[in-house]
Amino acid sequence: MSTYQLIELIAVISGGTYGVLLARRHEMDLVGVSSLAFMVAFGGGTLRDLFLDRYPLFWIRHDHYAVIVFGLAVVTSLIPKIPDAAEKYLSVPDALGLGMFSVAGALAGQESETSLFIAAVLGVVTGTFGGVIADVVCNRVPSLFRHAPLYATCSFAGCWLLFGLQWLQIPDLYAIPVTLAFIVTMRLVALRWNIRLPQYSPSDESSSE
Repeated sequence: MSTYQLIELIAVISGGTYGVLLARRHEMDLVGVSSLAFMVAFGGGTLRDLFLDRYPLFWIRHDHYAVIVFGLAVVTSLIPKIPDAAEKYLSVPDALGLGMFSVAGALAGQESETSLFIAAVLGVVTGTFGGVIADVVCNRVPSLFRHAPLYATCSFAGCWLLFGLQWLQIPDLYAIPVTLAFIVTMRLVALRWNIRLPQYSPSDESSSE
Protein backbone atom coordinates (compact mmCIF):
# COMPACT_ATOMS: atom_id res chain seq x y z
CA MET A 1 0.00 0.00 0.00
CA SER A 2 1.40 3.39 -1.03
CA THR A 3 1.65 6.37 1.33
CA TYR A 4 -1.12 8.10 -0.60
CA GLN A 5 -3.48 5.11 -0.29
CA LEU A 6 -2.76 4.86 3.44
CA ILE A 7 -3.61 8.54 3.92
CA GLU A 8 -6.78 8.12 1.87
CA LEU A 9 -7.81 5.03 3.83
CA ILE A 10 -7.35 6.75 7.20
CA ALA A 11 -9.23 9.77 5.84
CA VAL A 12 -12.15 7.56 4.79
CA ILE A 13 -12.29 5.87 8.19
CA SER A 14 -12.15 9.23 9.99
CA GLY A 15 -14.81 10.73 7.74
CA GLY A 16 -17.01 7.66 8.07
CA THR A 17 -16.66 7.74 11.86
CA TYR A 18 -17.66 11.40 11.97
CA GLY A 19 -20.66 10.70 9.72
CA VAL A 20 -21.76 7.76 11.85
CA LEU A 21 -21.58 9.74 15.11
CA LEU A 22 -23.35 12.70 13.54
CA ALA A 23 -26.13 10.44 12.26
CA ARG A 24 -26.56 8.83 15.68
CA ARG A 25 -26.77 12.29 17.25
CA HIS A 26 -29.71 12.95 14.92
CA GLU A 27 -31.28 9.57 15.83
CA MET A 28 -31.15 8.07 12.33
CA ASP A 29 -31.70 4.40 11.55
CA LEU A 30 -29.23 2.10 9.75
CA VAL A 31 -30.09 3.52 6.32
CA GLY A 32 -29.59 7.07 7.55
CA VAL A 33 -26.38 6.23 9.38
CA SER A 34 -24.94 4.46 6.34
CA SER A 35 -25.96 7.23 3.97
CA LEU A 36 -24.51 10.02 6.07
CA ALA A 37 -21.29 8.07 6.65
CA PHE A 38 -20.92 7.57 2.88
CA MET A 39 -21.57 11.26 2.21
CA VAL A 40 -18.92 12.43 4.65
CA ALA A 41 -16.36 9.81 3.68
CA PHE A 42 -16.72 10.12 -0.09
CA GLY A 43 -18.35 13.48 -0.84
CA GLY A 44 -15.25 15.68 -1.06
CA GLY A 45 -13.11 13.09 -2.82
CA THR A 46 -15.85 12.45 -5.37
CA LEU A 47 -15.97 16.15 -6.27
CA ARG A 48 -12.19 16.20 -6.55
CA ASP A 49 -12.17 13.23 -8.92
CA LEU A 50 -14.94 14.76 -11.03
CA PHE A 51 -13.01 18.05 -11.30
CA LEU A 52 -9.84 16.19 -12.30
CA ASP A 53 -11.74 13.84 -14.63
CA ARG A 54 -10.40 10.81 -12.75
CA TYR A 55 -12.37 7.63 -13.32
CA PRO A 56 -13.40 5.37 -11.79
CA LEU A 57 -14.03 7.46 -8.67
CA PHE A 58 -11.62 6.69 -5.83
CA TRP A 59 -14.14 4.78 -3.71
CA ILE A 60 -15.20 2.69 -6.70
CA ARG A 61 -11.62 2.00 -7.70
CA HIS A 62 -10.85 0.94 -4.11
CA ASP A 63 -14.14 -0.73 -3.30
CA HIS A 64 -12.97 -1.89 0.13
CA TYR A 65 -13.37 1.72 1.29
CA ALA A 66 -17.13 1.42 0.87
CA VAL A 67 -17.16 -1.94 2.66
CA ILE A 68 -15.26 -0.48 5.62
CA VAL A 69 -17.59 2.52 5.95
CA PHE A 70 -20.67 0.32 5.67
CA GLY A 71 -19.24 -1.99 8.32
CA LEU A 72 -18.72 0.99 10.63
CA ALA A 73 -22.33 2.03 10.10
CA VAL A 74 -23.72 -1.46 10.77
CA VAL A 75 -21.65 -2.06 13.92
CA THR A 76 -22.47 1.37 15.32
CA SER A 77 -26.18 0.96 14.57
CA LEU A 78 -26.22 -2.18 16.71
CA ILE A 79 -25.12 -0.17 19.75
CA PRO A 80 -28.31 0.89 21.59
CA LYS A 81 -26.86 4.17 22.85
CA ILE A 82 -23.66 5.97 21.98
CA PRO A 83 -21.99 7.20 25.20
CA ASP A 84 -22.14 10.96 25.64
CA ALA A 85 -18.35 10.96 25.94
CA ALA A 86 -18.07 9.68 22.35
CA GLU A 87 -20.24 12.50 21.00
CA LYS A 88 -18.23 14.99 23.05
CA TYR A 89 -15.17 14.12 20.99
CA LEU A 90 -16.94 14.36 17.64
CA SER A 91 -14.48 17.10 16.67
CA VAL A 92 -11.55 14.66 16.71
CA PRO A 93 -12.55 12.51 13.70
CA ASP A 94 -13.74 15.72 12.04
CA ALA A 95 -10.31 17.35 12.40
CA LEU A 96 -8.44 14.17 11.48
CA GLY A 97 -10.58 13.66 8.38
CA LEU A 98 -10.05 17.30 7.40
CA GLY A 99 -6.30 16.90 7.63
CA MET A 100 -6.10 13.58 5.82
CA PHE A 101 -8.49 14.52 3.01
CA SER A 102 -6.83 17.91 2.54
CA VAL A 103 -3.42 16.32 2.03
CA ALA A 104 -4.90 13.63 -0.24
CA GLY A 105 -6.63 16.29 -2.36
CA ALA A 106 -3.49 18.44 -2.64
CA LEU A 107 -1.37 15.44 -3.64
CA ALA A 108 -3.97 14.40 -6.22
CA GLY A 109 -3.83 17.88 -7.71
CA GLN A 110 -0.05 17.72 -7.93
CA GLU A 111 -0.22 14.28 -9.50
CA SER A 112 -2.56 15.69 -12.15
CA GLU A 113 -0.05 18.52 -12.75
CA THR A 114 -2.34 21.37 -11.75
CA SER A 115 -0.90 24.66 -10.46
CA LEU A 116 -0.14 24.80 -6.74
CA PHE A 117 -3.07 27.16 -6.15
CA ILE A 118 -5.51 24.75 -7.82
CA ALA A 119 -3.96 21.84 -5.90
CA ALA A 120 -4.58 23.76 -2.66
CA VAL A 121 -8.19 24.46 -3.69
CA LEU A 122 -8.65 20.76 -4.44
CA GLY A 123 -7.27 20.00 -1.00
CA VAL A 124 -9.90 22.27 0.54
CA VAL A 125 -12.69 20.76 -1.56
CA THR A 126 -11.63 17.22 -0.65
CA GLY A 127 -11.28 18.09 3.01
CA THR A 128 -14.47 20.06 3.55
CA PHE A 129 -17.25 19.16 1.15
CA GLY A 130 -18.12 15.83 2.74
CA GLY A 131 -18.97 17.81 5.87
CA VAL A 132 -20.88 20.38 3.80
CA ILE A 133 -23.09 17.68 2.33
CA ALA A 134 -23.67 16.14 5.76
CA ASP A 135 -24.67 19.49 7.24
CA VAL A 136 -27.15 20.12 4.42
CA VAL A 137 -28.72 16.68 4.93
CA CYS A 138 -28.98 17.37 8.68
CA ASN A 139 -30.72 20.67 7.90
CA ARG A 140 -27.87 22.81 9.21
CA VAL A 141 -26.10 25.73 7.57
CA PRO A 142 -22.67 24.26 6.70
CA SER A 143 -19.88 25.68 8.86
CA LEU A 144 -18.01 26.42 5.63
CA PHE A 145 -20.62 29.06 4.78
CA ARG A 146 -21.18 30.73 8.15
CA HIS A 147 -19.19 32.58 10.76
CA ALA A 148 -17.76 29.56 12.52
CA PRO A 149 -14.39 28.41 13.92
CA LEU A 150 -11.67 28.10 11.27
CA TYR A 151 -12.37 25.19 8.93
CA ALA A 152 -11.46 25.67 5.27
CA THR A 153 -8.71 28.06 6.39
CA CYS A 154 -6.99 25.20 8.23
CA SER A 155 -7.07 23.08 5.09
CA PHE A 156 -5.85 25.86 2.78
CA ALA A 157 -3.00 26.89 5.10
CA GLY A 158 -1.98 23.27 5.56
CA CYS A 159 -1.80 22.66 1.81
CA TRP A 160 0.57 25.60 1.41
CA LEU A 161 2.67 24.34 4.31
CA LEU A 162 3.00 21.04 2.45
CA PHE A 163 4.07 22.79 -0.73
CA GLY A 164 6.58 24.90 1.22
CA LEU A 165 8.12 21.83 2.83
CA GLN A 166 8.35 20.15 -0.57
CA TRP A 167 9.99 23.29 -2.00
CA LEU A 168 12.58 22.99 0.78
CA GLN A 169 13.13 19.43 -0.51
CA ILE A 170 11.96 17.83 2.72
CA PRO A 171 10.90 14.25 1.91
CA ASP A 172 7.17 13.52 1.96
CA LEU A 173 7.89 10.96 4.67
CA TYR A 174 8.35 13.94 7.01
CA ALA A 175 6.48 16.72 5.20
CA ILE A 176 3.14 14.89 5.18
CA PRO A 177 3.00 14.06 8.92
CA VAL A 178 4.02 17.65 9.77
CA THR A 179 1.25 18.97 7.52
CA LEU A 180 -1.32 16.60 9.00
CA ALA A 181 -0.36 17.58 12.54
CA PHE A 182 -0.59 21.27 11.59
CA ILE A 183 -4.10 21.01 10.07
CA VAL A 184 -5.52 18.82 12.84
CA THR A 185 -4.02 20.97 15.60
CA MET A 186 -5.13 24.22 13.96
CA ARG A 187 -8.69 22.92 13.62
CA LEU A 188 -8.90 21.64 17.20
CA VAL A 189 -7.42 24.88 18.57
CA ALA A 190 -9.92 26.90 16.52
CA LEU A 191 -12.78 24.85 17.95
CA ARG A 192 -11.46 24.99 21.51
CA TRP A 193 -10.95 28.76 21.59
CA ASN A 194 -13.58 29.70 19.02
CA ILE A 195 -11.07 31.31 16.63
CA ARG A 196 -12.81 32.78 13.58
CA LEU A 197 -12.07 35.00 10.63
CA PRO A 198 -13.34 38.60 10.87
CA GLN A 199 -17.02 38.85 9.97
CA TYR A 200 -18.37 41.47 7.60
CA SER A 201 -21.55 43.16 8.75
CA PRO A 202 -23.59 45.85 6.93
CA SER A 203 -23.65 47.76 10.22
CA ASP A 204 -19.87 48.19 9.95
CA GLU A 205 -20.32 50.02 6.66
CA SER A 206 -23.14 52.25 7.90
CA SER A 207 -21.25 53.18 11.09
CA SER A 208 -18.28 54.41 9.05
CA GLU A 209 -20.39 56.80 6.99
